[in-house]
Amino acid sequence: MTYDVVVIGAGPAGYVCAIRCAQLGLKTAVVERENLGGVCLNVGCIPSKALIAAAKLVDKIKHADLMGIQAKFEGLDVDKLVSWKAGIVNKLTSGVGGLLKNHKIDTFMGDAQVTSKNKIEVKSSKGNETLETKNIVVATGSTPIEVPGFDFDGKNVWSSTDALKPTELPKRMVVIGGGYIGLELGLVYHKLGTEVTVLEFMDRVLPGMEADLSKEMGRSLKKKKVKVNLKTKATGYKKTKKGLEVSAEVNGKAQTFETDVVLSCVGRTPNGKGLGLEAIGVNVDDRGFVHVDHRRQTNVEGIYAIGDVAGQPMLAHKGSHEGLVAASAIAGDTGAAYDPACIPAVIFTDPEIASVGLSVEEAKAAGFDPVEGKFPFGASGRAMSLNETEGWVKIVSDKATDKVLGLHMIGPEVTELIAEGALAIEMGATIGDVTGTIHAHPTLPETIMEAAEAVHSMAVHIFQRPKK
Repeated sequence: MTYDVVVIGAGPAGYVCAIRCAQLGLKTAVVERENLGGVCLNVGCIPSKALIAAAKLVDKIKHADLMGIQAKFEGLDVDKLVSWKAGIVNKLTSGVGGLLKNHKIDTFMGDAQVTSKNKIEVKSSKGNETLETKNIVVATGSTPIEVPGFDFDGKNVWSSTDALKPTELPKRMVVIGGGYIGLELGLVYHKLGTEVTVLEFMDRVLPGMEADLSKEMGRSLKKKKVKVNLKTKATGYKKTKKGLEVSAEVNGKAQTFETDVVLSCVGRTPNGKGLGLEAIGVNVDDRGFVHVDHRRQTNVEGIYAIGDVAGQPMLAHKGSHEGLVAASAIAGDTGAAYDPACIPAVIFTDPEIASVGLSVEEAKAAGFDPVEGKFPFGASGRAMSLNETEGWVKIVSDKATDKVLGLHMIGPEVTELIAEGALAIEMGATIGDVTGTIHAHPTLPETIMEAAEAVHSMAVHIFQRPKK
């Protein structure tokens, strides 16, 4: 079987690349080891957001009396919740399968081994098959990292995958890792009634995010009475009569935490090794990242890599975009290049967090003279009507050119609002472009307009002392 392109991995990077290749007239095949849709659709982005939505609804019911609504939360059918989530996953993965079929893309389920730059061996329960191809695209994604002393067993120590399919709600949970996955899932269980304790190695939660966003999230967790221990290294655990006892070093001092289950979320590692790439000369580093150029091509002609395996940030939308670039490059577009002005990051905590572009510190380091404007959701009529006034919008611009450099937000629906900032940065918009755009009222996007006005101390709905 001979193809123009064989894509290894059918996650949001791989299946998007395969479909675009087919749209461009290339004979295409996909090899997938587990499930169409990859981690994102099956055990990542989509199912986690389904549980987050359910937990948010539970929280709204519990606090409905603030709006004069007499409602009572009478409990949770865990099996039905997991079944509902699985139904969403099934619809989406079936949809991916249908799209591949409609585009006449051959799908092979099994383990792929690259035996040469033009040949792939697929091993499955049906036997071995050999695929010959002009181009190979590696889109094998990543897997959760295990903390030493906390091997995943699905019972005592959960991975993020295990946390998406509980058979019952634990009374107590220790979350190792205060990054976005740990906080998203930790807050789900907190809202559903689990006592959650977070252990974070760094000196703040969300250590990779803009500093003020991290601080605001820390304050919010404290307000919600989620226990957070910073500068904490989890070292091991043991079973006790009452559950589990987790050992840790908190600021260098030994401490123990009682829990029923440990959720370990300290990051992911790329799946670049074990595919046979090194044997044919592809540059794969010690961590498992496959090195690529602006076309997403490796150092071996005709072999490409996209998604998590091609480098940070490990985000589904970044992988999908890379898939489109690689497909265009393979189809002969000499102008195809991965060169985004920015990549948005979204975190579905409560409140939500979204960020795109440069922070003030990053802007200074890049040689800009940054100016920022900030507007609180507490001054937004729409946020008040939603009873979600926690958080703010911050916009960063260059003083010399007035160009938008970054947008950072924490508050209601900011994961949806961030698209305006990404578009502004990508098209080189100025603060004047944002303020001169009429935003519908009453809506949450008005906060972006007001934050832009605040750059020049001209926000209408908050008081700012005029700049000299």
